[in-house]
Amino acid sequence: MASNYDSIAKEYKESKELPIRLHIEAYTYFNMLGNLAGKSILDLACGEGFYSRKFKDQGAAKVVGVDISQKIIELAREEETRKFQNIEYILGDVLELGEIGSFDLVVASYLLNYARSPEELLKMCESIFANLKPGGRFVTINNNPSQAPISYLKTEKYGFIKSIDSPLIEGTPIKYTFINNHKFTFDNYYLSIPTHEWAFQSVGFKEVRWQSPIVSPDGIKEFGQEFWQDFLDSVPIIGIECFK
Repeated sequence: MASNYDSIAKEYKESKELPIRLHIEAYTYFNMLGNLAGKSILDLACGEGFYSRKFKDQGAAKVVGVDISQKIIELAREEETRKFQNIEYILGDVLELGEIGSFDLVVASYLLNYARSPEELLKMCESIFANLKPGGRFVTINNNPSQAPISYLKTEKYGFIKSIDSPLIEGTPIKYTFINNHKFTFDNYYLSIPTHEWAFQSVGFKEVRWQSPIVSPDGIKEFGQEFWQDFLDSVPIIGIECFK
């Protein structure tokens, strides 16, 4: 996975500017996160620091980003050099991360969907739980396991599609193809909602909430409600909030 992202690091960074990522993904994410003032945040699968920087902009006291891709971490550190925000970026695999601190929030945009098996998902959740303070929260945006494959191509107008070569069972690869300025692909993996619930409960989370995506008022104003309807009908992404 690291080598794959090393080769598409800049293209993946550019995809963060797609309207769906600004007006649905980010809006839904921050709606779940709430007030970040004074919070300590561990940003897993931080990429080039897109959200890490936004957390700081919204008043987070401490932000640590972790990603498995050397090239992507280099992009994050370049941004930190260009505009110092006192964000620490660590090259690391969440499966092997262990406990590196005690945070108010552990967050991730598209991490759990890289688990190839229930066992890998459980390991990710163990790392997440270990780095949370008592009473802390894990908040993530993730591939939606409940999306029907028949709707995978309906998101093409938003700049991406999904595809599969075999029926959805635990561990089935789901190929994402982004078709923005540069076409690029990468794989996620299907794990069912019951498998996610099992992993969350197994590590000790007391409560789990699932959040459907929300379109920002600015997105509706700019593009109109009708433009977003295929996305909302397909529900390709989902928010998850877990309480320790």
